Amino acid sequence: MVLRQPGELDVLVVGALVVDGTGGPSFPGHVAVSNGVITMVGQGWPTAEETRQARRVLDAHGAVLCPGFVDIHTHSDLTLLVDGTGESKLRQGVTTEVVGNCSFSAFPIEPSRLDLHADHLARATAPLTPWWTDLDGYARALATEGIGLNVASLVGHGTLRVAAMGVDERPPTPAERDRMIGDLDESLAQGAFGMSTGLTHVPSAYGDFGEVVSLVEVVGRHGALYATHSRAVGRDERDAVAEAIAVGRATGAAIEFSHLAINRPDRWGTGAELLAVFEQARAEGVDIHFDVYPYDASSSSLTQYLPAWVQAGGTEAMRRRLADPDIRRRALHDMSAGWFNGIPWLWDRFVVSSTPDGSLAGTTLERAASRRGVPPDELTLQLCEVYGNEIQVVLFYRTDEDVSAFLRHPLAVVGSDGNAIPLDQGPAKPHPRSFGTFPRVLGRYVRDLGVIDLAEAVRKMTSEPARRLGLSDRGLIAAGQAADLVLLDPDLVGDRATFEQPATRPDGITHVMVNGTLVLADGELTGERPGVVLRRPA
Repeated sequence: MVLRQPGELDVLVVGALVVDGTGGPSFPGHVAVSNGVITMVGQGWPTAEETRQARRVLDAHGAVLCPGFVDIHTHSDLTLLVDGTGESKLRQGVTTEVVGNCSFSAFPIEPSRLDLHADHLARATAPLTPWWTDLDGYARALATEGIGLNVASLVGHGTLRVAAMGVDERPPTPAERDRMIGDLDESLAQGAFGMSTGLTHVPSAYGDFGEVVSLVEVVGRHGALYATHSRAVGRDERDAVAEAIAVGRATGAAIEFSHLAINRPDRWGTGAELLAVFEQARAEGVDIHFDVYPYDASSSSLTQYLPAWVQAGGTEAMRRRLADPDIRRRALHDMSAGWFNGIPWLWDRFVVSSTPDGSLAGTTLERAASRRGVPPDELTLQLCEVYGNEIQVVLFYRTDEDVSAFLRHPLAVVGSDGNAIPLDQGPAKPHPRSFGTFPRVLGRYVRDLGVIDLAEAVRKMTSEPARRLGLSDRGLIAAGQAADLVLLDPDLVGDRATFEQPATRPDGITHVMVNGTLVLADGELTGERPGVVLRRPA
């Protein structure tokens, strides 16, 4: 219930169980907001005078009040330009999207390569051609659209490569490396929060260890964050983590290992061994952490799973290459060894989630191949030829046992790896992580399974990701912090998004405030767009 009275406080939340983001005990309390900032946090009920000062009083009726969730790993770079509301995330309580992950970012853009930039970004975010060149221009584009939640951006290694040298499968020349270093340095100076790699995504995958180190050294000098979607290297995921650790050791930069998972069926259930690699590195002084999302399936563009050499030059070059029968046979031969360094193709575990024309959504590659009377590997090439980077798939290659082990670990934070998108998705069936990640953690892994407790889960969604990014004014309920707040019912909160019906609103999240403005009230969007593009202090 909201009461309107004249006064000095914009909003006063009363009767809440405050979970402040520190990981400490909750307490019954009240929180005041003025001019987009938390101005008072008190125990128990406010005084009559404090209540009189409030223009609006929101009675929480004992619900949990926590900081807005900081989604440290998203791909909403361009989806928020298509629709700035950010509905799928606001309904989860997310108030800050960290974009620019897995080597994909909306800047820097080389105007002479707009076609390659658009093709590259379509792998992860939205099929949209940029009309800006740098972070400042991207921020202006978002401000013109208006956004419902805040955006903090990393710089993508793949985008740096496209700007400097296209999608060539080769080392950069000295001039091209200098271009990447200069673009990265400028982006960080403009307020980007770090850099990301996507070392199974073309063209980031074409960068060797030395190239990555030369760029992460720039990140380290700025005191920023390096987030890595790891390379498929060595015997299993432990070697992929080892490469990230080696980058951290060589540069001194803080490392965020993206969406930690075990995708090899023969390694399922060995999460403890993988976590031990992180723990040893931390003991040796490497500043490495990781993020995880609470699902036993991943999602990506189908083209990611083709041999890297097939993708050189972009989608049109790939199509021309595969038109040669000899090259096509070579591609099929290389695919027979498995994907990502020998992971077996289990075609019934690859499910098409979306295509530009809406066809095949919800269908496995095995079933689609059977219907068309072709082998699944040949169908895969055909689909990539037709749809390029815009065909998305969901892969059921993980176990809940490993997810739980990673989620409870002290080095973990929560990141969705999803997009801020509308609930209306037509025939597409995108991964439910875009609609349910944060309430799923609170419902399934906190309340139902007891994998972690509420205060720790909130810390992993708020103050800890904010700390890693250098967001000093977000992630806590404390005086002086930005008023990004979420009100939820701990007994009801949970996800309802499934792989069959993903675009479904969650339960139990009633109010969301971004920069002091209610964007969700009584479970409904208000239409307000108070989000801003955040900048990392120089």
